[in-house]
Amino acid sequence: MRLPRAEIWLEEDKLVLLEGWARDGLSREKIAEQMGISVRTFYKWQKKYPQIAHAVRKGRELVDYQVEQALLDRALGGDLRAQMYWLNNRRGDKWQEHPKEKEKEDREDVTVIIDV
Repeated sequence: MRLPRAEIWLEEDKLVLLEGWARDGLSREKIAEQMGISVRTFYKWQKKYPQIAHAVRKGRELVDYQVEQALLDRALGGDLRAQMYWLNNRRGDKWQEHPKEKEKEDREDVTVIIDV
């Protein structure tokens, strides 16, 4: 018996392949192309089959964590640019410059009253 096309991608080895493509940085469009389907079909399958969506999300998250760890390692190793990037993005409330707010403060109107 032949499985319907979408259900082939629910097999464990195919889910691992999807996860690997996502981890390798392939866009959803490229993943759909690799699967031999349209992007529209790919999005439909992700909604209909949570296993497909989960595999892609898991692959993308893994590589994001690896990049985050590499950035953290560089920042802790003394790389000034990595430290600045980390602080601006993770602790922006304390470290990010807010030029628009500062510019607004600098331009506050001052009213001068001259008593004649």
